[in-house]
Amino acid sequence: MVLDERLNALSKLGSIILENNNKKSLKLWDAINEAHIYNPWFTPEFCKQSIIAIAKEWLNIQTLNSWVTNYPDYFFKPAEPKLIGVVMAGNIPFVGLHDLLSVLITGHKFYGKVSSKDARLTQAFVDLLIDIEPRFGKNILITENKLEKFDAIIATGSDNTARYFEYYFGKYPNIIRKNRHSVAILKGDETSDELNRLASDILSYFGLGCRNVSKLLVPKNYNFEALMQAMEPYKHLINHNKYANNHEYHRAIYLINQVEHLDNGFVLLKPDESLGSPVGVVYYQHYKDIPSAISYINNNNDTLQCVVTNIPKVKNKVSFGETQQPKLNDYADGIDTIDFLSTL
Repeated sequence: MVLDERLNALSKLGSIILENNNKKSLKLWDAINEAHIYNPWFTPEFCKQSIIAIAKEWLNIQTLNSWVTNYPDYFFKPAEPKLIGVVMAGNIPFVGLHDLLSVLITGHKFYGKVSSKDARLTQAFVDLLIDIEPRFGKNILITENKLEKFDAIIATGSDNTARYFEYYFGKYPNIIRKNRHSVAILKGDETSDELNRLASDILSYFGLGCRNVSKLLVPKNYNFEALMQAMEPYKHLINHNKYANNHEYHRAIYLINQVEHLDNGFVLLKPDESLGSPVGVVYYQHYKDIPSAISYINNNNDTLQCVVTNIPKVKNKVSFGETQQPKLNDYADGIDTIDFLSTL
């Protein structure tokens, strides 16, 4: 397939997903509605939120064309297509699709190992794409087994698994991603709309994504009342058994150990210098002034994915409410996947 054919097929896929009453989309929606059976964190609500955002933000011809025009034409015409192994994360629904799209759009072959937590969502997405454009069928292989005999590797995991990835895959051209976290810098003058959007950045997908805000940088004497109120639309999360267990566990630990914290009944706010907070908990840390907050961001840049703030000129800055709406050129860990694939 030439590039335009690949672009048109992906755009058509986006249209079919958004129409959702098209017969070709039934299997995908069935997988979405059943995903929680295999992975309780993948609720229909959050699965639909993810795939609709992908269809809207990525799978339309204008956005796709804008994406590829940032690169030379030869990036998408490999003389010899390579087999790209991709170890996919499974922390939130459809999280590995950007790598899939990057491999396919550059004309290479995708060899993906899905996470055991994937709940068959990636396969349902791929099946729908192949229904639309059967020629993609020979370029996509999904497996739950060990990857073997590939030309390059893209692997996403924790800091611990990254060490294994580097050991096993170090001899291949690779992108190996580690733990990343997202923070928000608040000044205390945020509007109610900004705080409502921040609540989404914190609690969408139960806060399990690396783009979810897990820590707040706040000025001294910051009043959390307005933020707690902004989180109210997500209070139904406490009805989710696994989320509730996490919340209750950490609440009990903090109470027993007399650890300072705030609790609105479904989210705990705890002062802590760490970046990554447990499910049901958001850490916060006070800063002296804006320059010191920016210095904190700069010092932790290698472990930050997004920084939500209205302060200008901050590294990895993302607007309120947009952490889970990345653009096609918002590459994980700041590593340009298209550029990497062009070097093979």
